Amino acid sequence: MAVVGLVAGMALGFAGYFGGFGAFLLVAALGAIGFVAGKFADGDLEPGDFFRADERGGRPR
Repeated sequence: MAVVGLVAGMALGFAGYFGGFGAFLLVAALGAIGFVAGKFADGDLEPGDFFRADERGGRPR
Protein backbone atom coordinates (compact mmCIF):
# COMPACT_ATOMS: atom_id res chain seq x y z
CA MET A 1 0.00 0.00 0.00
CA ALA A 2 2.92 2.35 0.57
CA VAL A 3 3.95 1.97 -3.08
CA VAL A 4 0.40 2.73 -4.24
CA GLY A 5 0.39 5.84 -2.05
CA LEU A 6 3.76 6.86 -3.43
CA VAL A 7 2.57 6.51 -7.02
CA ALA A 8 -0.63 8.43 -6.29
CA GLY A 9 1.33 11.21 -4.62
CA MET A 10 3.73 11.42 -7.53
CA ALA A 11 0.85 11.60 -10.02
CA LEU A 12 -0.75 14.42 -8.05
CA GLY A 13 2.60 16.20 -7.79
CA PHE A 14 3.21 16.00 -11.54
CA ALA A 15 -0.33 17.16 -12.28
CA GLY A 16 0.05 20.11 -9.93
CA TYR A 17 3.46 21.08 -11.25
CA PHE A 18 2.80 20.78 -14.97
CA GLY A 19 -0.93 21.49 -15.15
CA GLY A 20 -1.56 23.86 -12.28
CA PHE A 21 -4.05 23.66 -9.48
CA GLY A 22 -6.99 22.79 -11.77
CA ALA A 23 -5.18 19.73 -13.09
CA PHE A 24 -4.28 18.75 -9.53
CA LEU A 25 -7.95 18.86 -8.51
CA LEU A 26 -9.01 16.93 -11.61
CA VAL A 27 -6.47 14.15 -10.97
CA ALA A 28 -7.44 13.99 -7.29
CA ALA A 29 -11.17 13.77 -8.10
CA LEU A 30 -10.68 11.12 -10.77
CA GLY A 31 -8.45 9.17 -8.40
CA ALA A 32 -11.14 9.23 -5.72
CA ILE A 33 -13.77 8.09 -8.23
CA GLY A 34 -11.48 5.29 -9.37
CA PHE A 35 -10.87 4.24 -5.78
CA VAL A 36 -14.59 3.99 -5.04
CA ALA A 37 -15.21 2.14 -8.32
CA GLY A 38 -12.46 -0.32 -7.40
CA LYS A 39 -14.03 -0.88 -3.99
CA PHE A 40 -17.36 -1.64 -5.72
CA ALA A 41 -15.64 -4.04 -8.12
CA ASP A 42 -13.89 -5.85 -5.26
CA GLY A 43 -17.17 -6.20 -3.39
CA ASP A 44 -16.01 -4.15 -0.40
CA LEU A 45 -18.76 -1.55 -0.94
CA GLU A 46 -22.39 -1.73 -1.93
CA PRO A 47 -24.50 1.17 -3.23
CA GLY A 48 -26.69 0.98 -0.12
CA ASP A 49 -23.70 1.77 2.08
CA PHE A 50 -23.97 5.43 1.08
CA PHE A 51 -27.71 5.75 1.60
CA ARG A 52 -28.52 3.40 4.49
CA ALA A 53 -29.67 4.99 7.75
CA ASP A 54 -27.81 4.23 10.95
CA GLU A 55 -29.17 0.94 12.31
CA ARG A 56 -29.08 2.13 15.93
CA GLY A 57 -31.79 4.73 15.58
CA GLY A 58 -31.44 6.49 12.26
CA ARG A 59 -29.74 9.58 13.65
CA PRO A 60 -26.51 10.85 12.08
CA ARG A 61 -23.46 10.84 14.27
